Amino acid sequence: MTTQRTSGRRKQALAAAAAVAALLTTAACGGGDGDGKDGGSKNGAAGFDAANNKVAQASLAKKGGTLRFGGAQDADSWDTTRGYYGFMWNFARYYSRQLVTNKTEPGKAGAEIAPDLASGLAKVSDGGKTYTYTLRDGITWEDGKEITSKDVKYGIERVWAQDVLSGGPVYLKDVLDPKGAYKGPYKDTSKDKLGLKAIDTPDDKTIVFHLPKANSDFEEMLALVSASPVRQDKDTKSKYGLHPFSSGPYKFESYSPGKDLTLVRNSAWKASSDPIRKAYPDKITVKFFSNANDLDQRLINNDLDLDINQTGMSPQGRTTALKQHKANLDNPVSGYIRYAVFPQSVKPFDNADCRKAVIYGADHVSLQTARGGPVAGGDIGTNMLPPSVAGAEGQKYDPYGISGENKNGNVAKAKEALKACGKPGGFSTTIAVRNNKPVEVATAQSLQASLKKIGINAQIDQYDGSQTTGIIGSPANVKKKGYGIIIMGWGPDFPSVQGFGLPLWDSKYILDSGNSNYALIKDKAIDGLFDDYVNTLDDAGKTKIATEINHKVMEGGYYLPFTFEKFINWRGDNLANVYTTDGYSGMYDFVNLGLKSAK
Repeated sequence: MTTQRTSGRRKQALAAAAAVAALLTTAACGGGDGDGKDGGSKNGAAGFDAANNKVAQASLAKKGGTLRFGGAQDADSWDTTRGYYGFMWNFARYYSRQLVTNKTEPGKAGAEIAPDLASGLAKVSDGGKTYTYTLRDGITWEDGKEITSKDVKYGIERVWAQDVLSGGPVYLKDVLDPKGAYKGPYKDTSKDKLGLKAIDTPDDKTIVFHLPKANSDFEEMLALVSASPVRQDKDTKSKYGLHPFSSGPYKFESYSPGKDLTLVRNSAWKASSDPIRKAYPDKITVKFFSNANDLDQRLINNDLDLDINQTGMSPQGRTTALKQHKANLDNPVSGYIRYAVFPQSVKPFDNADCRKAVIYGADHVSLQTARGGPVAGGDIGTNMLPPSVAGAEGQKYDPYGISGENKNGNVAKAKEALKACGKPGGFSTTIAVRNNKPVEVATAQSLQASLKKIGINAQIDQYDGSQTTGIIGSPANVKKKGYGIIIMGWGPDFPSVQGFGLPLWDSKYILDSGNSNYALIKDKAIDGLFDDYVNTLDDAGKTKIATEINHKVMEGGYYLPFTFEKFINWRGDNLANVYTTDGYSGMYDFVNLGLKSAK
């Protein structure tokens, strides 16, 4: 592709982004098809941005009906131990409960912790190393049997079985058993398979956690769905994700991977035992589409209520929706950063200067445009710490001039870096990107065109996004395939540098399968800063260390950040009690969605 044709395409894309921005400005003013001051419409939608960090139509939610999700991608797993996609964590609260969970409130309050299975937050003692919980009365499994402290312990122990249940977060394993002494319940030699010494269950109502070292984020870790109870006699190990056994208000009725999922009411669940879940719908369905444009059209046609993936509408659907259905849209800032990452196992990206050549050579405005422009895609990302995390500096920290002097790419600096890494004539590599994410494919194409100008020939390999764990999550496969550049995104598991960056940047988190440290960072300084962080209990100290970690990561040139992401998300006409939450990175909070009419 010639430079001239690339430039023409970029101008067209920039013009399209400007048109989207203009549509959004009109929407925010309540123009177009709205008939209310907030852009409300005759079809009953609440208005543009009506659910962005606030509750839309809370009083209209009725009991009953079918809540209809659609998605362009299935979960990585519906097993509470193995799932790592943000939308899976959000959705899994329909059928799983935890000792504590995120508050069901909009905006920042949604990232705070509230009791769930436990009757209250932890009683913390021993200098922050002992956490004690008492379980509520009336909590049951879907067959009516009581949920016990041993069920909670067993569910957490499954995190240790990484050889069978890879893919999910392993914070609890590393915090409770940093030396790896426990081998998981499937290799447990104790009769009851509850041999993890860091957790005591003195009776069915009490569970006590003993941390070798204090960690001020520990209760945040217990709020993850990986801390859900699992009953031993219902544990089907690697097949559990096909039909998890419910502790929540809904249970699996049917599931065909990549096709559809149906949840129905769990008649054994008691509302009196659950302060979190309202359980408005009678049934919850999910239909998966291989084409994101098909999904968007079904949303616009009102055949579906919302997108389960919550990563924003694709360009085609977004443009139509902004023109004709502005009142159905919200434009939240997510906690996600979208980026390219350079695995050091694939030459020449073991050399920092070769990595920096890509950073300098990329056209950052074009990459932002490919993701939807400044409004629909987000601000240009200049570093790797999202704005929602303490210690973040936003665009003020821009070590490569990504949003400044080098925003359109700097060919001269890129070629200097290539010369410094011993590749003055450039090189060839492969960009790995999920095939069911049109925005990501467009991003890869933008990067491919920029790199061509500096002598880097990049081919694009589109892989099945539902198989991420075994494709880009396998360092051996990444090396075999020659994936020098991986297009991906990441949001905080919980709102701290530990909850965002530990799986990405700490050498202990390099895994054979389900790996997220794609760059294979093994930096003693970064590891040491994380060690300092988890042992620091004051907020000011934690914030300072978070900033230092981000600087070390950027100095290594391991990442090319694209955007501090924003979304254009669809909110169906019939939805009620809708709001975005920082607890799930700007997504709608699924667990208490209701319908205005029970159809």
